[in-house]
Amino acid sequence: MFSKQASDKKVIIEGVELHLVHPDELPTGWVGQQECWKQLLAAWLVVEPQDIPMNPRLVGKPGVGKTTLAYAAGRSLGREVYIYQATMDTRPEDLLITPVISPEARIQYVASPLVTAMIRGGVCVLDEGNRMSEKAWASLAPLLDHRRYIESIVTGLKIRAHKDFRFVATLNEDASTYELPEYIHSRLQPQILVDFPEREEELRILRENLPFCREEILRYVVDFLQRAHEAEERFTVRDGINVARYAVKLLHQGNPSDAGSAVVEGVRMILGEEAFQYLGP
Repeated sequence: MFSKQASDKKVIIEGVELHLVHPDELPTGWVGQQECWKQLLAAWLVVEPQDIPMNPRLVGKPGVGKTTLAYAAGRSLGREVYIYQATMDTRPEDLLITPVISPEARIQYVASPLVTAMIRGGVCVLDEGNRMSEKAWASLAPLLDHRRYIESIVTGLKIRAHKDFRFVATLNEDASTYELPEYIHSRLQPQILVDFPEREEELRILRENLPFCREEILRYVVDFLQRAHEAEERFTVRDGINVARYAVKLLHQGNPSDAGSAVVEGVRMILGEEAFQYLGP
């Protein structure tokens, strides 16, 4: 299937040269819910030659760490990880292979992060997949079942996934998304729910992301987030990180002079005064 002329940057398939994209490199790890971690790795496991990996979907509110979980799990397998950010404008050719004009005024074919992961045996994280239309999802149907290939209309190629290729989609629970078509829903299994973390887990996440931040600030922020979670408010760890980071910057300026006041101001600037009700005494 692949030419011996293949390299890290391009590969030739049935006489067609494809330019590959670089994997994502993120300075992040997973310090959250271990049950989600185990469920994701179990879905990707292949137990015998006749078995194939599953294509799980990570479901949860924006900002709970779905993409971080998927990326860290892929890296833990020693694989390259490619993140594709889905949008309402994503077209089938965007997901697969796109023709572009080279500096020499010739047509070049560029493999998407997903197709690059298929070729190189990496992990593809389709981020916020339920922002895509059904037309875009339809191009992935044969990849997400036992066939494990895609067909590019642009190049006329049928590309089969490397045996080490793994796929995961993250789906947001909010009003700005589409319902998945049933034939895609049944292919994205199992569903793994990524929920708000418990207090100690949330504190560890903040410490991991803000190692320079004073413990007093982190605890103020965690108390705020936990109250918001109990009220089923939308605020997430991502919001807490931004609040704490802004509070650190204010303290560095010397105004205000205490951690509690800095967190209050951080909440006001990041989330608005309506969030004050979760600050506590």
